[in-house]
Amino acid sequence: MKALITGASSGIGYEMACYLGSLGYDLILVARNKAKLQEIQQEIPTNVQIIVADLSIEAKLKEVYVLCKNENIDILINNAGFGMWGKFDELDLNTEMEMINTNIKAVHILTKLFLRDMKKRNSGYILNVASSAAFEPGPLMATYYSTKAYVLRLTTSIYEELRREKSNVVVSCLCPGPVDTNFNRVAGVSFAIKPLTSKYVSEYAIKKMFKKKLIIIPGFKMKLSVFASRFVPTKLLAKIVYRIQRKKFGNKRGN
Repeated sequence: MKALITGASSGIGYEMACYLGSLGYDLILVARNKAKLQEIQQEIPTNVQIIVADLSIEAKLKEVYVLCKNENIDILINNAGFGMWGKFDELDLNTEMEMINTNIKAVHILTKLFLRDMKKRNSGYILNVASSAAFEPGPLMATYYSTKAYVLRLTTSIYEELRREKSNVVVSCLCPGPVDTNFNRVAGVSFAIKPLTSKYVSEYAIKKMFKKKLIIIPGFKMKLSVFASRFVPTKLLAKIVYRIQRKKFGNKRGN
């Protein structure tokens, strides 16, 4: 049994690697931080291969596939991603494009390439990591929220295609709320709601994936929040999210 995990050097990706390793899975871990990947390689008891790659670059994505296509990947976890805070017109365009490439393009390409192989074998799991942000508008984090909405819709669409084909390949989408990871520091935000631990979120997500759950939302409060947002008019929801983001910005300025 073998799993491929992107964004595996910290946070959710790291915890997923540890958990799957404890279940006996051999691993292929992908991230940009070579030193951290090497540390994890020594830490996990199963066979761990590492690939150092910047997944915002399309050529690197295809290299990853070429290196792994004959490995009979049982589980693909598309976890790599990052976010930025700020007004849409003021954010750096180049960094935004890097975000779109990492959060959308990498998920799209790797999902497509490995899904083809899994369908031929009629087995396998794909877990795409989105966010609770996928369910709502995201003023002051517009690009990030939009990338996660793409991941959610892509995954749910593929799910229906596979269901109608009666395929044994499973696709799931993880949509966590606040999680205590390095993402918070990269995005430059803090949260009013106490974040869940990345360990809890990771183990919960994998257990639900094995149960063929399509949309995975850890935590009762976040499940309730996502459900309630369905009944809030879009303009009002955008106002609410804006105020929440402004509060994050206030915390950021105070640091």
